[in-house]
Amino acid sequence: MKLAEILNGIELCDGTPKGASDIEITSVCVDSRRLEPGCLFIALRGTRSDGHDYIARAAQGGAAFVLCEVLLEKEINVPYAITTDTQAALALAAANFYGKPAEKMKIIGVTGTNGKTTVTHLVKRMLEDLTGKPAGIIGTIGDMLGDEPLGIDREALTTPQPIELHRLFAEMLKKGCEYVVMEVSSHALEQKRVAGITFTVGVFTNLTRDHLDFHGSMEEYARVKALLFAQSRSGIVNADDNAAAELILQAKCDISTYSAKSDAGDLVARQIKLLPGKVEFCALMIGEIERTELGIPGLFSVYNALAAMLTLKLLGFELPAAASALARCAGVPGRAEAVPTGRDFTVLIDYAHTPDALENIIKAVREGAEGRVVTLFGCGGDRDKTKRPIMGEIAARLSDYVVVTSDNPRTEPPDEIINAILSGMADTKTPYAVIESRREAIAWAVRSLSQGDTLILAGKGHELYQQIGNEKFDFDERKIVAEAIAAAEGGGAQ
Repeated sequence: MKLAEILNGIELCDGTPKGASDIEITSVCVDSRRLEPGCLFIALRGTRSDGHDYIARAAQGGAAFVLCEVLLEKEINVPYAITTDTQAALALAAANFYGKPAEKMKIIGVTGTNGKTTVTHLVKRMLEDLTGKPAGIIGTIGDMLGDEPLGIDREALTTPQPIELHRLFAEMLKKGCEYVVMEVSSHALEQKRVAGITFTVGVFTNLTRDHLDFHGSMEEYARVKALLFAQSRSGIVNADDNAAAELILQAKCDISTYSAKSDAGDLVARQIKLLPGKVEFCALMIGEIERTELGIPGLFSVYNALAAMLTLKLLGFELPAAASALARCAGVPGRAEAVPTGRDFTVLIDYAHTPDALENIIKAVREGAEGRVVTLFGCGGDRDKTKRPIMGEIAARLSDYVVVTSDNPRTEPPDEIINAILSGMADTKTPYAVIESRREAIAWAVRSLSQGDTLILAGKGHELYQQIGNEKFDFDERKIVAEAIAAAEGGGAQ
């Protein structure tokens, strides 16, 4: 592809160097270690390194052109151009390189602290149910078109980097995809990974305490989330969330709302029934009412269901059809996922790794629990430290027993993370155990269960690994539970 085509729409400070527009570009690259001869190298300023420091290496490796924010050293014998923002430029260049595939499909973006994965999966399944065609999904659990995984190697990010993202779009379009539902993280919005994409519908689920290590404050976190509505044709906001008014105020598009508490929303839930394995409710819009259900327990499932139904409505589907499709949806991996045990107790795996999510899942389980509610959790290392004691307090207050263990400690000492959690449990009368090894903690907790008990394994969800230091180890909690049950010689509650 010609350089001029790739740079189309990118504002260059001094224009493209004379004669450079006809340079043939083989790829777009930001990592000098992985570049191909003939590539366009874009120098990004990252949190750990600055691509401008590797321009010379990129030139030596065969880069055909360099896009950067500062002047190059004179000895760099490669044509280049200056732009004020290489992050935004990367997103536009990647879209151009792959032929702007997002413009040829309907893209639905979902942002929020909790619920992104569930809402995207519900919307995908409902679209497939009603259209009879596979829909695309991009997010935490994986990238798929229908039931087919898209084997594109990328970083383990909620929202891919622009090159991988537009490559995914291109692959989906090639296979006839019409709708793509994707999770849009606050990091992705701040880092402009989705710059240049126009979302047919943008959805905001909620804003709770998370990622303050990156954003610094809840106010800044909300500001970044609101950026989604600057590039959406229509927006959807959870009217019951504390940040709703501010997001609606900042929005640059028409906003529709949903609520489980007020009649002021465009779509509201009434006659809510919270049952052990599902939720039932009436969905109301002006002049319309439909009874529906979702096979995932907890009030938070009502909110996720409303977000998905309103999305379908804005995409042109009628409320009765959306309600019927929702009722046919199954659960989502790692979200209140029941693990088969063959025993008279229940084990649930849930991705809850924020205070709000942990509170939601424990409350949801309590609503239908017959015996004790046992919560096993830890907190991730190298992430927001302020939430650790908060989560400890929540777990102790709402559970009958707590097992404090590791999550993904990464480069932090696990005992320091655990001690921070325990500081929030200082005044609790709830019994608890501390077992640093998560594998041993799960086995111990399973052996401790009695008839009717429910064990919540919180924090890992869909993840099949545990990160200790800079290494990732295989860690499938479903297999660990099965091994613990197989090895158990019996035993009652502790």
